[in-house]
Amino acid sequence: MQDHVLPARVFFALQMRSNGGMTEPLHPVPDTDRRLTDLEIKASFADDLLDTLNAQVAKQQEQIDLLLREVSRLRQRGGDDGLSAGPRDPRDELPPHY
Repeated sequence: MQDHVLPARVFFALQMRSNGGMTEPLHPVPDTDRRLTDLEIKASFADDLLDTLNAQVAKQQEQIDLLLREVSRLRQRGGDDGLSAGPRDPRDELPPHY
C-alpha cells in the first residue's frame, strides 16, 4: 500500500475532529505555517485590489477619451457657426424661458 502524506491544514483539521472538537489541537501548528497562511491571504487580497484598481483606471481612461472627443467635437461645431472662437459670456445669452 502507498503511504499518503496529508497537508498540514488537513492534518490539523483531522486532529481537531479526533480530539472531540476541542479548540486546542493535539499538536500546535507551527508559527511559520500561520504566518505563511496570513501572507497568502494578504497576497490574495492584494491581487483582488490590483484587479479592481486596474479595471477602474481602464474605465476612467475610456471616460477621458470620450470627453476629449466631445470637447473636440464642440470646438469644431463652435467654429462652424461663424462666431468668434473666444470665450462667451453666459450673461449675453438669454435663458430658455425668455
